[in-house]
Amino acid sequence: MEKARSMITEFPADALRESFLEAMSRTATTVSVVTTDGPGGRAGTTVSAMSSVSADTPRPSMLVCIHYKSPTAAAILRNGVFCINVLREDQSAISDAFAGRTGQSDKFSGLHCVAGSTGAPRLPDPLVAFDCRLAHAERVGTHFVLFAEVEDIAIADVGAPLIYANRAYGKSALFQDEGRL
Repeated sequence: MEKARSMITEFPADALRESFLEAMSRTATTVSVVTTDGPGGRAGTTVSAMSSVSADTPRPSMLVCIHYKSPTAAAILRNGVFCINVLREDQSAISDAFAGRTGQSDKFSGLHCVAGSTGAPRLPDPLVAFDCRLAHAERVGTHFVLFAEVEDIAIADVGAPLIYANRAYGKSALFQDEGRL
């Protein structure tokens, strides 16, 4: 019987990186905007790499990955707080603004944000918002992995998540108007 490893194509380092990026572009993920405010300034950026870590810690814990050169990463490291705003399917314009695709200098322009218990801004009407306090940060390659304790959560009554896959926004019919699994 042939080993499974022989069915996997091996690539040189540069080709492996490109294959990794292409493969990750095909994985579906929710779109979130991470925001912060405090002594390090008000900042925000769009992310696709956020995840729960554990519900079974003194406070639930999460992680988010942000490029180490991002002004938002620097602000979070200084402020010690951030809010993960999971966007609804009709909020792709907010995602584009915080990803820097619109060219607007003030990403928060026109948005009525509410300060969470940590002081981090919660965007208007997210699907879910996790108000977090930074617990640990570690740089891995080009990104900081930011581990946080969740202090508060806001959950919308209705809505479906904004999905990103194949380098485009989408929505899931499975979750459309269902509100839960």
